Amino acid sequence: MIIVGAKGFAKEILEIFHQQNALEGLAFYDDVTPEIGDLLYNRFPILKSKDQVLNFFGQYGFDFTIGIGNPKLRSMLYEKFLSWGGDFKSTISAKAILGSYDVKIGDGSNILDSAVFSNSTSVGTGCIVYYNVTITHDCVVGDFVELSPGVTLLGGCHIGAFTQIGSNSTVFPKIKIGRNVIIGAGTLVNKDIPDNCVAVGIPARIIKQI
Repeated sequence: MIIVGAKGFAKEILEIFHQQNALEGLAFYDDVTPEIGDLLYNRFPILKSKDQVLNFFGQYGFDFTIGIGNPKLRSMLYEKFLSWGGDFKSTISAKAILGSYDVKIGDGSNILDSAVFSNSTSVGTGCIVYYNVTITHDCVVGDFVELSPGVTLLGGCHIGAFTQIGSNSTVFPKIKIGRNVIIGAGTLVNKDIPDNCVAVGIPARIIKQI
């Protein structure tokens, strides 16, 4: 398995593999940080080129996940590694709580400790669901969405692709948030939010177009 990225969020993804005792054949990828060195924690190889990735795939299989937080960058890296023959895989903490019925988690999504999924919930490809996020019944989360720590999605809300929701925000039932939206930390979203904007506050108000 290759974790794309070798800083920040990638280190949090590493903990999931540690919990699952699945560290054999694990490496990281970072081709943009010259000073990063060749090993993370003096143990895990850091790959820095396409050739190194292809060689690793040949030895250990084609699985990869993304340890970088920016939704658009995640999408670009997803396409890059797919073009190299990679197989996008989800990472789900053993400490997450998943409902028993109709829970759908898309390829390459990262689900961290203490995330809670009710029955009949869905997240798309390449999402991040951080610590202590709660996703209640009939919520639908699009591709490459980032849900920061402590976010609560209440019943039947829809979150568009490439949207980022800040820590400790709450989205009311049946609310629709568009694509490419940034919701500031601590925001209370009680009305629909259109595509391509920034919203903050209690209640949410749009302060900028993207």
